[in-house]
Amino acid sequence: MFKEERTDYRFKWADLGNIEEGRPNLGPTTLVSVYRLMQYTLRDVLISKYGVEAANGILVEAGKLAGSEFCLNLLNRQLGFEAFVAELQEKLKSLNVGILRVEKSNIDKMEFTLTVSEDLDCSGLPLLGETVCDYDEGFIAGILNTYTGRDFDVKEVDCWASGERTCRFHVKPKE
Repeated sequence: MFKEERTDYRFKWADLGNIEEGRPNLGPTTLVSVYRLMQYTLRDVLISKYGVEAANGILVEAGKLAGSEFCLNLLNRQLGFEAFVAELQEKLKSLNVGILRVEKSNIDKMEFTLTVSEDLDCSGLPLLGETVCDYDEGFIAGILNTYTGRDFDVKEVDCWASGERTCRFHVKPKE
């Protein structure tokens, strides 16, 4: 599946496998540092091979795919918007991804400011002077796209790595 040139492969939730069967002793969890080891070494290689802009774009696209699959497989898309957001908040917290809050919202325009505290990707990182949650931008956009059928621009404006203590994202529909 991954060792030869293919243009027809597309990730699907089932590709995650049967974790319960495959990890009967270690279970479904690992340390945040192990997740970050994979993410930040992958980011380093992507930047080295393709440059910062392309690497960030790839991470956003991967996040969109993950967010879409997350929404399709773990969230109830039949809920009204407020109930959907409440379910998303609960799911992200129970999976130890982060604590999502809606800071501002204009439901008529579908524009939001969201915060994610204790973010899996960056909380506790050293000060880098920039935002680093490109994957999260895509993840949020993918969830909202799958729920609403609309494309969204999601931009991180504050990040632990930029000196804040929460990640803040501006979300609006693409024009």
